[in-house]
Amino acid sequence: MQKVLGAVKREPVFFASLLCALVSFFFLPPSRETLTFPDYRVLSLLFCLMATVAGLGAAGLMRLLSGALLRRAHTQGALMLLLTLLCFFSSMLMTNDVSLVAFVPLTLLVLREADLMRLAIPAVALETVAANLGSSLTPVGNPQNLFLFSKYAMGAGEFFAVTVPLTLVSLLLIVVSVLLLRLRGGLRVAPAAAEIDVRALALHGVLFLFCLLTVFSVLDYRVLLVLVLLALLLFDRKVFARVDYALLGTFLCFFLFSGNLSRIPAVRELLGGLMEKSAFFASLLTSQVISNVPAALLLAPFTDDARAMILGTDVGGLGTLVASLASLISYKFYARSEGAQPGKYLGFFTLLNLALLVPLIALSLLLLALG
Repeated sequence: MQKVLGAVKREPVFFASLLCALVSFFFLPPSRETLTFPDYRVLSLLFCLMATVAGLGAAGLMRLLSGALLRRAHTQGALMLLLTLLCFFSSMLMTNDVSLVAFVPLTLLVLREADLMRLAIPAVALETVAANLGSSLTPVGNPQNLFLFSKYAMGAGEFFAVTVPLTLVSLLLIVVSVLLLRLRGGLRVAPAAAEIDVRALALHGVLFLFCLLTVFSVLDYRVLLVLVLLALLLFDRKVFARVDYALLGTFLCFFLFSGNLSRIPAVRELLGGLMEKSAFFASLLTSQVISNVPAALLLAPFTDDARAMILGTDVGGLGTLVASLASLISYKFYARSEGAQPGKYLGFFTLLNLALLVPLIALSLLLLALG
C-alpha cells in the first residue's frame, strides 16, 4: 500500500488522468472503436522527442548551450527574457510540445549552473505560457491549429488575420510579465566547461532532425519510431531509462477520456447546444477540462465558425494545467528537478495563466465582433 501511495505522490497527474479514463469506461465500455481514440502520431513523436533530447543532454549539448546563454545574458532579467522568448518563437515552427521538451531541461540546467534555482518556478511557468501562445501563430505551431486549418479549408490570409493579432498581444503580455518580476541581479557563476560525446551528439542530433521532419509531415511518424527504436537498441540503450513513460501514459489516458466523452449521447447533445450559443466560450471552457487538442476534435463538427474555434482553443490553452497537454511536459520536468515545490509551481502557474487569460479573452471577443 505504501508503494502505491508513493507512486501516486510521485505521479499525481498520471494517476488523475488514469482515474478519469477508467471512470469514462463505465459510461462507454471498451470496444474496437476505443483503439481509434489515441493520437498515435502525437504519442510516437513525443516518445522520440523525449528520447533524443535526453540523448543530447547526456552527450553534453545542454551543458554547452547553458554555457553559451550564461556568457551572453549578463543579468537575471535578461536571462529570464531570453529563455522565455526562445520558447515563444521556437514554438511557432517546432510546436509547443517540442519547444518545451527541448528547452525546459536546458532552462533547469542553466539555472542550476547560475545558482538561481529559486527562479525555476517563474522561469518554467513563463516558458510554458510562451510556448502555448507562440505556437498559436502558425498552422503547424500546435496540433489543433493544423486540424482546424485543414478541416475548414482556410486560406492563409484568413488564418493569419486571426492569429497575428493574438500573437502580437501575447508577446507584449509575456514581455511585461517578465519585466514585472524585477530581476536586476547579475549572474555571478561562471559556466562549467562542457564535455561533449561527439559520437552520441551526432547520433541524437540526426534523430532530432528526423523528429523535426516528422513534425512538418515530411517523414511518417511510423518510420521515425522504427528509426529511433533501432538506433537506440543498437547504439544507446541507456536512453530508454531516461524517457518519461508516465507522461506518455498521461497523454494516452486523456485521449481515451476525451474519446469516450465525445461518444456519450448526452454529452454530445449538451455540447451541441453550447456551440450554438458561443463556439468561442464552449471551446475555451471545454479545453480547461480535456485540453485544447481533444476539444478541437470534439467540437469542430458542431460549428462552421472557424475563427471562434481557433481563438477558443488557442486562448483555451491557458488556464488549468491540462488546458494544453504541452503544459504537462514542463510540469513534469520541473517536478522532477532538485528541490522542486510542485504545489507552489501550480499556484504560480495558475495565477499567471489567469492573469493572461482575461485580456486575451477580451481581445478574442473584439476580433470576433470585428468579423
